[in-house]
Amino acid sequence: MKPQELQSLDRRLSRFLEDLLSPMGRSERRHWARVYVQGLLLDGERKSIEPIASRIPEADVQALRQFVGQSPWAVDDIQHRLAKKVVDLFSQPEVWLIDDTSFPKAGSQSVGVARQYCGALGKVANCQVAVTLHWGNGQMSCPLGWRLYLPKEWLQDAERAAKVKLPTGTTYKTKTELALELIDQTVDWELPQLPVVADSFYGNDFGFREALRSRQLHYVMAVEPTTVVWSTDPNVALPWPAQTGRPRRYPARESLPAAKDLLTLSQSLPASAWRGVCWRQGTRGKQRSRFALSKVWAAHGWRKQEHPERVAEWLLVEWPQDEERPTKYWLAELGPKRPGLQRIAKIAHSRWRIELDYRELKEELGLDHFEGRHWLGWHHHVTLVSMAYAFLRSEQARVKKNFWLEPASDSPENAVRADPP
Repeated sequence: MKPQELQSLDRRLSRFLEDLLSPMGRSERRHWARVYVQGLLLDGERKSIEPIASRIPEADVQALRQFVGQSPWAVDDIQHRLAKKVVDLFSQPEVWLIDDTSFPKAGSQSVGVARQYCGALGKVANCQVAVTLHWGNGQMSCPLGWRLYLPKEWLQDAERAAKVKLPTGTTYKTKTELALELIDQTVDWELPQLPVVADSFYGNDFGFREALRSRQLHYVMAVEPTTVVWSTDPNVALPWPAQTGRPRRYPARESLPAAKDLLTLSQSLPASAWRGVCWRQGTRGKQRSRFALSKVWAAHGWRKQEHPERVAEWLLVEWPQDEERPTKYWLAELGPKRPGLQRIAKIAHSRWRIELDYRELKEELGLDHFEGRHWLGWHHHVTLVSMAYAFLRSEQARVKKNFWLEPASDSPENAVRADPP
């Protein structure tokens, strides 16, 4: 954004930030928060503190460093307010999006940095990883919360943890546990509950899907074709107890129906199971493919005689007409009724929005440009970046609303349309 463009939005930016920044307390904190957000919005290759200060005449490097890295303003309170504001931007919210993103790093001193899989580079590399929850629909999305993943070695080295000022009592949590933390936080904030969508890293985790069901949350989760399921209910009746010995608590493995991997099951479905569906009108035209929907029961741990609760899920499979085999698989829970094929396909394919968010957050707003090393500074930075991104989304929503609600004065109908045709 050019300086003159930002200046033209000055009044709306002030209104947008006013209630968000009130938990910061002191006026100087609110001032430097506004300066930092302005610096994130302005054009520039780097969005770290020194380049931001160089673009804004009244900015002070030391003051900004103290505000971002050390000032004790409450991240959770501000993220809560921001989430409420984001919800108001969306007229037709559709999904909660869970994913993780990485931040390549050259050194080893920044909080959470380790040799681990780096999605930004597509390989194992030195990086930080954050789990995020976004609120979105087919046209717009925005992050609601962040959790920095800490590899175990960070919790096993007290000296290293002290250097980055990890909060007392911090314990190791997997990415799926961090995702559930974000979901629980969003539920506690009393935001409208939506289907949870995630890639196969999260969808492959039986326990993660089970945890969502225990929270009475709907979901559509990508899974791998090697996932094993039953196509008929495995909750078979137990045999009459023998006169001697302990009564059987679970059915014998040999009495269960045959379990199949998703690829095998999908290829065995009849031709009548497959239907063409258009789930979105994109910039390249209608997004169409061929799908099948089938009820299944996950066979997680059945070979090891594990006995989690076996509940029905919907298997959605995509098999484009010109492909030799199915290309994508999802397991879903969307309520007691059979979901419409178009609806579930639309939800399943909504995850592209979060990838667009990550790209814009990094390329436009410097999400991965933070150079501080401490826990608090990192969380302050991502919160301020989220503010800047939500402001851009609010401007996008305002323009779209005006487009539909404010027809030209010479319009032949001279009427207001509340919804697009």
